[in-house]
Amino acid sequence: MAIISSKKQPSEPDRQPKQRREFPKADDNLRTELINSEEDSKLLQPEAAVDEQSKQEDSIRPQRFADYIGQKDLKDVLEIAIQAAKSRKEVLDHLLLYGPPGLGKTTMAMILASEMGVGCKITSAPALERPRDIVGILVNLKPGDVLFIDEIHRLSRMTEEILYPAMEDYRLDITVGKGPSARIRSIPLSPFTLVGATTRAGALSSPLRDRFGLVQKLRFYEVDELNKIILRTAEVLKTPIADDGATEIARRSRGTPRIANRLLKRVRDYAEVKNSGEIGERIASEALHLFQVDPCGLDWTDRRMLTVIIENFNGGPVGLETIAAATGEDTQTIEEVYEPYLMQIGYLSRTPRGRVATSAAYKHMGFKPPSEQLSLL
Repeated sequence: MAIISSKKQPSEPDRQPKQRREFPKADDNLRTELINSEEDSKLLQPEAAVDEQSKQEDSIRPQRFADYIGQKDLKDVLEIAIQAAKSRKEVLDHLLLYGPPGLGKTTMAMILASEMGVGCKITSAPALERPRDIVGILVNLKPGDVLFIDEIHRLSRMTEEILYPAMEDYRLDITVGKGPSARIRSIPLSPFTLVGATTRAGALSSPLRDRFGLVQKLRFYEVDELNKIILRTAEVLKTPIADDGATEIARRSRGTPRIANRLLKRVRDYAEVKNSGEIGERIASEALHLFQVDPCGLDWTDRRMLTVIIENFNGGPVGLETIAAATGEDTQTIEEVYEPYLMQIGYLSRTPRGRVATSAAYKHMGFKPPSEQLSLL
């Protein structure tokens, strides 16, 4: 039984049924603005402008193996792998490149993509913080594309787990839902080639390292190889340089093309300011002396370290923290930036008791080597 109130209900206006809201049609002026905005939006499309294309063509990075100088053994291995993959109409095996920085790992990945006639996507491990970052890249890869991940040893554990089935079976395993209703859904991927680059191959987990079909190391360059690289870069930069000038820069480049190209640009600046014309041995030597790079490639900090060890601590052995306190550098910078090259050229020894300057370091720094060497044990 319904109960009806005796109170007079307030009168309500007649409710009209809701009608769909219609916007007025755009007039001619509005249409003109929309057309103009669409034309302006085209400017934001990722198309290379003429200047950008010319800059890419003038890039100092080689685009083919024929232009790549040095690393002959590595090139032979990769050329065989490329020809075999093309003959079978398959994608190239996943490749791991390791070695010191500046030796051309990124350039090698770009050349691989160019030789295979596919696209190349470049990223770095620190940029792949969340799983969706790597998922978005993998889903958008086209068949045969090369995915280059720099500093791959810094990948998070979760990102590695996503890469395992992607590298082996070209699929993504994604968990949909939570709790008891969660289920795994597999998404097929286009076959691709993963090229990983690292300066610390030992820092990679074994499951990830074992999934690479090719594991290759890049070595340091010889002076004659660096000489050719400098001459090629100078030609691209339209910088006149003599062969002896290129050799002088190559001798001080620590066996690294990146350093060689950087020193060449600094010498070019010096030559242009001094109006010296062609870069010869004398101009190159004067410029590099101004930038405090000696004939062995040591900079001011390198020489400072050796001088402190020899003068203050009689050549060592001396601890890393003591060297850091005496030079004003932090221990990580000394251990990862300065020590490796000094040890490679035989100027510094690392012993259980500390760092020791060698006889070659004494001679290079202008000191008389000790007549009797202390026991390092």
